[in-house]
Amino acid sequence: MTPESSLLELISDTESFEINFDGKKIISHSWAEPFVYAGSGTGKYRMFRGNFHITEHVKELAGLTDWEILESDTGRLVIRFSRDVGQGTQYRMVLTALVQNGRLELSFSDQSSVGAALQGKHSKRGKPNRWRFHFSAQQEELVYGCGEQFSYFNLRGRSFPLWTSEQGVGRNKKSYVTWLADVAEGAGGDYYWTFFPQTSFVSSRRLWYFADCPAYSVFDFTLPDHHELYFWDLPSRIIIGSRKSMLETIQDQSAFFGRQEELPDWVMEGIILGIQGGTETCEQKLNTARNAGVPVAGIWAQDWEGIRITRFGQRLRWNWEWDRERYPNLDQAIKRWRDQGVRFLGYINPYVLKDHALYEEAVRRDFLAKNSEGHLYLVDFGEFDAGIIDFTNPAAYSWYKEIIKQNLLDLGLSGWMADFGEYLPTDTVLYSGRSAELAHNEWPALWARCNREAVQEWYSEHPEARGHIVYFMRAGGPGSQKWCPLMWAGDQNVDWSEDDGLPSVIPAALSLAMSGHGLHHSDIGGYTTLFGMKRTKELFMRWAEFAALTPVMRGHEGNRPRDNWQFDSDKETLAQLARMGHFHRELLPYQRHLSEENASKGIPVMRPLLLHYEEDPVAWHIKDQYLLGPDLLVAPVLESLCNERHLHLPPGIWRHLWSGAVYKSPAPSGTECTVRAYLGEPPVFCRAGSPWEGLFVDAAKNCTSYYESRPTSADYAITVQKTQ
Repeated sequence: MTPESSLLELISDTESFEINFDGKKIISHSWAEPFVYAGSGTGKYRMFRGNFHITEHVKELAGLTDWEILESDTGRLVIRFSRDVGQGTQYRMVLTALVQNGRLELSFSDQSSVGAALQGKHSKRGKPNRWRFHFSAQQEELVYGCGEQFSYFNLRGRSFPLWTSEQGVGRNKKSYVTWLADVAEGAGGDYYWTFFPQTSFVSSRRLWYFADCPAYSVFDFTLPDHHELYFWDLPSRIIIGSRKSMLETIQDQSAFFGRQEELPDWVMEGIILGIQGGTETCEQKLNTARNAGVPVAGIWAQDWEGIRITRFGQRLRWNWEWDRERYPNLDQAIKRWRDQGVRFLGYINPYVLKDHALYEEAVRRDFLAKNSEGHLYLVDFGEFDAGIIDFTNPAAYSWYKEIIKQNLLDLGLSGWMADFGEYLPTDTVLYSGRSAELAHNEWPALWARCNREAVQEWYSEHPEARGHIVYFMRAGGPGSQKWCPLMWAGDQNVDWSEDDGLPSVIPAALSLAMSGHGLHHSDIGGYTTLFGMKRTKELFMRWAEFAALTPVMRGHEGNRPRDNWQFDSDKETLAQLARMGHFHRELLPYQRHLSEENASKGIPVMRPLLLHYEEDPVAWHIKDQYLLGPDLLVAPVLESLCNERHLHLPPGIWRHLWSGAVYKSPAPSGTECTVRAYLGEPPVFCRAGSPWEGLFVDAAKNCTSYYESRPTSADYAITVQKTQ
């Protein structure tokens, strides 16, 4: 018996059986409570501007109660599940269980048979297209992951449909903003709407699960004794990993999915300013920031290819060619800024705007996806239409990589926002013949791969630049981990709302950390400016504090820049940004170490407390704090008009960076405390005894010295007046 084969155990009698892996019950089956259900249903997808409303009529879902062990050799099980459902039809599925690379792999084969009388065009029943699996659970079990989830960190007690889409505005059916968005365009969303769903989860039992199935899925964690995984297609396999600790568990998951490369230093050397308006505007705002002492790492100008004005706000011209009229002499400016230590970043997405040059070329070369009638499939993106680059066409895929290489990289861009990827309608007809319904959830990872390959091919011709290009994405899925170097949290509201404002970014980062993606950041100040929402000075400053303690600090003017408070709206804001930017830059050696650790070991940079403090029962439930690596505890201020923050300290000795106060937190449950949290002093603690403690203390001191000629943190304290 090999060590791997000993991990798999079958316990059976005439009435039931169970499968254990690494001593943990994974599957329990009996006639009364079957492991697998099969049936049929019809689904309806309604997409409007990336917002999906999905409904289903289930015709039948029957438990496959009968079972037969076909093979039970050491380390390998083959079991057939079946059930006669009448009219000569039998639903049958064969499960093969095998331990490989220390993980349990369950593969599935549909062997259902349909009675001859039902095989004509008037059939009421065919082979099943709906599958539900029951995996054993414990009542006290906690669950994390499922990609990027903004509202909840622990997913237990809730059900999560997994479908990539717009994240929704407000994302809470009880909120007024969500209601307004739903009334306007059906765009309000709900707690589970996300750009980055993933059919995986991590259990407090030190298990991780991944279902290899791109179809619409629902993961239901509401039942006490089992998890229900429901699919609109049969998964090809389900992988289960087991380790002795939560940290080892997510590392094993990361090794399976693939890991991100290290971030280049320049990304972490200061702030990437979000600027729009042209070459001269970029130059002016850059000078304003640097004259105020802001350490600037880059300029991110998403409108480098031009703009379109819509009712939603300022949008972009999706033609992916340098707009020489809006950005005159940009090529020269990029070189000049680069010599000054400032990189230039742009924007691209996988669609081309109708009636523009790239669209016309794509039409001429037949590179765009079609509809069922063989015509171009034009997608409404909000007062303009665009074509979908058909990445299943090898020639179109290669052409788009050349667009990235020639129009972005050769111009001198050091990075870009690789936006969208969610807008693949399910009735699209693709070049490959693959169903768009199944390709939909795969599309963001395919888009990420296109960017990755373009960069790697460009590196082969420019080896001196290797490792210096960074693109960032909002959409993703299984496979994005190895193709996308950096995620951003998407389009938060410019507010303090728990489901879609500043507080939502932390569970988003932590859930991705539990899904194999360890590098995350957000738009400083948020993006979505609608329904009377406007970014305030206070929100911008608090968001900047939070961003300083993430891998990347990057701004965004928002969809309605004139309605929002910006980094250069007044001197105090510039001073606050300078302070936080210098603090971020001082942490570069530590951040570099964390980026290396993420690349080599699969340990995320922003970490849930439970990864290092499993013995602390409170740590398993915290979604508004995180660890930056093992040695910094961060508890951002997430409410308006607050001078203090209540937080949880896990066991150990912790030093408050700004005051120097030392807190002794007892094992195993840690302790609660309240600390002052003036603007400019985000609650952050370093772990006593950390090899980086000297760096952290000096960073705080040096940050203060940068601030000596400006108002003190006490002057920044919020009293009873709003800051705008």
